[in-house]
Amino acid sequence: MGIDTCNLPRRDVLRGLAFLLSFSGRSSAAQEGRRMSRIFITGSTDGLGLAAARTLIAEGHQVVLHARSSKRAAAVADLAPRAGGVVIGDLSSAVETRSIAEQVNKIGRMDAVIHNAGVYQEPSRGTTPEGHAKTLAVNTLAPYMLTALIQRPGRLIYLSSGMHRGANGSLRDMDWVERRWDATTAYSESKLYLTALAFAVARHWPAVFSNAVDPGWVPTKMGGAGAPDDLTMGYLTQTWLAVSDEPGARVSGAYWHHRKQQQPAAEVADPAFQDRLVARLAELTGVALF
Repeated sequence: MGIDTCNLPRRDVLRGLAFLLSFSGRSSAAQEGRRMSRIFITGSTDGLGLAAARTLIAEGHQVVLHARSSKRAAAVADLAPRAGGVVIGDLSSAVETRSIAEQVNKIGRMDAVIHNAGVYQEPSRGTTPEGHAKTLAVNTLAPYMLTALIQRPGRLIYLSSGMHRGANGSLRDMDWVERRWDATTAYSESKLYLTALAFAVARHWPAVFSNAVDPGWVPTKMGGAGAPDDLTMGYLTQTWLAVSDEPGARVSGAYWHHRKQQQPAAEVADPAFQDRLVARLAELTGVALF
């Protein structure tokens, strides 16, 4: 599963940092003599987004946090003084998504953007201010708009899910206007669209490293205590892709799980599907990407 919305225990964050130290033998970007990066992470007040933010800040990088509201921003009050900024906006609203992009651009160009935020089992289609299904709006339309509106970074990471492989590749009713609502199918489809978007960006912007990451079914509030995947690796893949100078991380157009490339659904790497998808997203948002 690709979205987690729980607060990670501090012991799990510490475990992640210990892993990084053992992996690199150093404790920060400055100590390694590497350039410190500026990274924007959507949905970084809890779950995997917060864990990634804490890890990158501890490594010496400048992280710009994102909260859905001022109330949610209070959850990272302890981290905000060490962050590169906190931007606020609800990704289910196109107006607020544009505002998020404006806030990020005022801070300056990002070296990397991690599109982490998302929703999972929405009980109904819902209606955003623009009339879209909430799952589609948050999981696909918002990352698409931010990709188009934020000054182009050097690296883009989109959080996907293995569930994208179960989606139907049809774009006929992607906004759930005609079909009876199915939360699991809607989520799977939104992640198929997002993963294909990552590959489309890689194809159109060769100077940008654009990748999709499946963090796995990890033991969080959403995944449950019995989830079998490694929680630490659930967020360290995206931090690695965001800042590492290792040759393995400096790639584009790949689908990752626990720092290993995997094969995504066939539609993801299909240029014709990508082009149809991007054209439809442009219609739904009124924002052109390519």
